[in-house]
Order: sequence, then structure tokens, then C-alpha cells
Amino acid sequence: MAEQSTLLRQWSMLRVLGARHLGVTVRLLADELEVCDKTIRRDLATLQTAGFPIEETRGDFGRKSYRLDLRRGAPNLAFTLDESLALHLGRRALLPLAGTAIWEAAQRAFDKIRSSWGEEVLKYLDRMSGAFQETAFGWTDYARHAATLETLLAGIEQRRVVFVTYRSQNSTESVTYPIHPYRLTRHQGSRYAIGYKPDDAQVKTWRVDRIETARLDPMPFVVPAGLDLDAHFAGSFGIFDGDQQLHVRVRIHPPLARYVQEKHWHASQQFTPQPDGSVIVEFDLSGTVELTAWLLSFGRHAEVIEPASLRDQIVAELQGTLAAYGEASTAPPPQDEPRKPRTTRKLARKG
Repeated sequence: MAEQSTLLRQWSMLRVLGARHLGVTVRLLADELEVCDKTIRRDLATLQTAGFPIEETRGDFGRKSYRLDLRRGAPNLAFTLDESLALHLGRRALLPLAGTAIWEAAQRAFDKIRSSWGEEVLKYLDRMSGAFQETAFGWTDYARHAATLETLLAGIEQRRVVFVTYRSQNSTESVTYPIHPYRLTRHQGSRYAIGYKPDDAQVKTWRVDRIETARLDPMPFVVPAGLDLDAHFAGSFGIFDGDQQLHVRVRIHPPLARYVQEKHWHASQQFTPQPDGSVIVEFDLSGTVELTAWLLSFGRHAEVIEPASLRDQIVAELQGTLAAYGEASTAPPPQDEPRKPRTTRKLARKG
């Protein structure tokens, strides 16, 4: 968290320096970013060494002030065709930032790249872009949540409390409460905020598009020393953690056994292939909320071996599914169709 906080603070500093065209003093920067003068001077030196065009000027009584010289900006960048193509194709990787100031700045950069090429080159770039496709299934348009994202980012950068009005998936009413936002993350096409909820005294996760309103409060918060969010969520099977420590063993039957082994699902995963073509998959987890949905997606091809509590949970879910469809059918379960033997056709030799 320490490195992340430093980077966020320096990003905030660049934004302030870019907005204050007449310059800003170390003291004002320290007040705005709520750190000491020494930290500001160290950050300024780091950014200048990195090549950012931070200009130092002296005013009345020799008082120093700093600003970001946007006229200099970055050095003249001349992109080759393949570099332009790579950047143009890579713009989709920035979609998680849609609706933020970073996204808007990136779009301006891409517009500049496109404007530097002629019409024929642009046609080529668009044609090549069409050769690469990423499917979008069940995605959310976060442009409608730009204000919420900006408020959360401000809370993260400035370490200030954010009051959110939130309605969870299983709730029919919205609730307003304060949170300490630590991080924004993207998981399976959705954007989440991770932070601390004082009312529950827990680190929690909120889906951004379910936040109805977000208000930045003047009250600061302190990130607990030694907090490691990556370690905190190490046992989760996705984005939600739990308070249990479970060793899970699941048998995946053909034909999905191979598919499961081809992917990385969790850091603790272990595969043990079986003689019948199935595979035993093992995980060490702290919760099963997302694991349950994952197992149910495999239907009859997934069988929980342990723990018994998870096995019972899956059985209950399947019984509920049967109840939703009415009386269970007496027909036998479908069987995998055997592969038809491949027939080969002999070609007559020309002689």
C-alpha cells in the first residue's frame, strides 16, 4: 500500500501542477496533499528526475513556486507505423478507466496519434484493428458513472472519506454510509471499489455501478500500517473474501477436465489427473461465494468431494433449480455422445 499511496500522491501533484498555471508553492502543495514539506520536495525531485517538465520560478522575496510546463509536455514523439498500430490496438486495455480523467487524457492522446497520419494510413490502422476482436458479453457502460469514479479516485488519492448510497444485489433498499476507499479494480467486466467500512469494521468490496451517489467528505482517514490488500484477498476465488479457511477438492469429469486444466483459476490450484480422464482440482480458499457459481456452471461435470458443507450447498442449489422447473423429469440424464469413428478415404494413385 505504501508504494501505491506514493504513486497516487505524485499523480495528484501532477494534476495540481498542471492546473495552476501561475505556479504553486511547496507549502500550498503540502497543505493540499496533506503531507509535510519534506515529502513534497522529495516527490518534486523524483518527478523531475523522471523527466516531467516541472518548472521552478522565483517570485517576490525569492519565494519558489512550481508548475507543470504543458508547452514542453513530452518530447516530440515520432511513432513508426507498427508503434502506432500497437498503441491503437492497445487502447482497449484502457477500458477499465472509462469515465475517468485518465481515460479522457488517453483518448486525447490517441486522437493526436491518429491526426499525425494521412487518410490511407488511418484506413490501414482501422483495417488492422478489425483483425483483432475482443468479445463483450454482459459489460457495463461506466461512462454513466463518471462522477462516481472521479469521487472515488479523489478519495483514494487524498485519503478522504466518501459517503456512498449503495444498494447490494440482494437488497431492495439503498443505504448511505461512509467508506474509506483504498483501490479500484476490474473483475470479469465489472468495476469494483475496495475499502474499509467503519460501520462494519471490515475491508469490503462494492460494485461501482451499484453506487447510486458518492460524496467526498473533508474528513481524512488513515490506511492501517502494514495493510496488504493482495494478501487480504489471496484466499478469495475472485473479488470477494470470506472468513473461512477451506480446503476444497472437486472432481471435474470429461469433456471439461481438459478445459479446467488449461486455465489459471487460483494461486493455490493443484491438478491431479485420474485414469478415467477426470481430474481432481484442489484449492485453499477463504470463502465459497464465487466458487459455488463457478462449480454450478459446469453442471453435472463437476462433483464436490470436500468439504461436506460445500457439497451440501451445491445439492441445495441444484434442488432449488429443479423446483424452479417444476417436478423433476423421470428421464435419464443426458449422456455424452460417443465420437463417431473417423472414416478415411483411400486415394487412388495415379499410375
